[in-house]
Amino acid sequence: MSRIFVTRRGRLLRVVAACAVLLALIGYGVAQLVTGGPGAPRCTVRANGESYAMAPEQAVNAATISAVGTARGLPERAVTIALATAMQESGLRNIHHGDRDSLGLFQQRPTQGWGTADQITDPVYAAGKFYDHLVQVPGYSRLPLTVAAQKVQRSGFPQAYAKHEPDASLLASGLTGRAEASFSCTTSPPDGKHGDPSAVRTKLRREFGATVLPATDGTGGAGTNGSAGAAARTVTVPARSTADAPDDAPARRGWQVASWAMAHASELRIERITFSGLEWTAEDSRDGWRKTSDASAASTSEVRITTVQ
Repeated sequence: MSRIFVTRRGRLLRVVAACAVLLALIGYGVAQLVTGGPGAPRCTVRANGESYAMAPEQAVNAATISAVGTARGLPERAVTIALATAMQESGLRNIHHGDRDSLGLFQQRPTQGWGTADQITDPVYAAGKFYDHLVQVPGYSRLPLTVAAQKVQRSGFPQAYAKHEPDASLLASGLTGRAEASFSCTTSPPDGKHGDPSAVRTKLRREFGATVLPATDGTGGAGTNGSAGAAARTVTVPARSTADAPDDAPARRGWQVASWAMAHASELRIERITFSGLEWTAEDSRDGWRKTSDASAASTSEVRITTVQ
């Protein structure tokens, strides 16, 4: 009788242990699904011993906010305020819902004169409207971030912006080019679809302004999906001071564009970015920025963005 009891007890313990292992595996699987897993695409800015990571969707929106600000010649502080505001209002996601009729990155309201629903959910437009209001705040760059943001947003929770300031400041340092080569992204495996250099040019001009590119960027307008050569698939962006941002040093301007391209790499199917002797490739995206063996890419005078063939 005791032997049967021991046998049954041992069997029960084994079943319990097996169930525990199964539950642990299920829990791990759910956690990976929710978080995107250790190999999920993400973007990270690292500078001064600090880091901040985000999903590709958030990185695209952050890069757009930064580009619109720098295109207007606004200081890094303005970009930091805008990023912190969008972090609080939408988590840097272009959401189509909110309190009452609030929409978009900054939860702007059509009924409060911010624009139509379609306009507000356009990140370029939304960022531009935020900056339109911010620059009307006297001395905004010297104000506490919560005060500056609140004067634009009129939020019911004005102190909520404060908790985002450290991350927003770090992110702004990378996206505006002050912290060189600090912003990088990992991408998903290639899906076989081509990139389109004309789409890169169009988006660059829309977010940075028309002067970001010359009338021709060295390709003579070439570069269709069927082009085989890397040169035909490459958009070359001068790293120089522009009329929109006269105070930007060439190196900083170059890292602005390179970081922007990095954030948009998945969306625009970018295969390779080179600047200042460093390169990022989609194939080895987990390695971030690396030294390039291409001597022609060592210049700090231009950023090269090559799309997938």
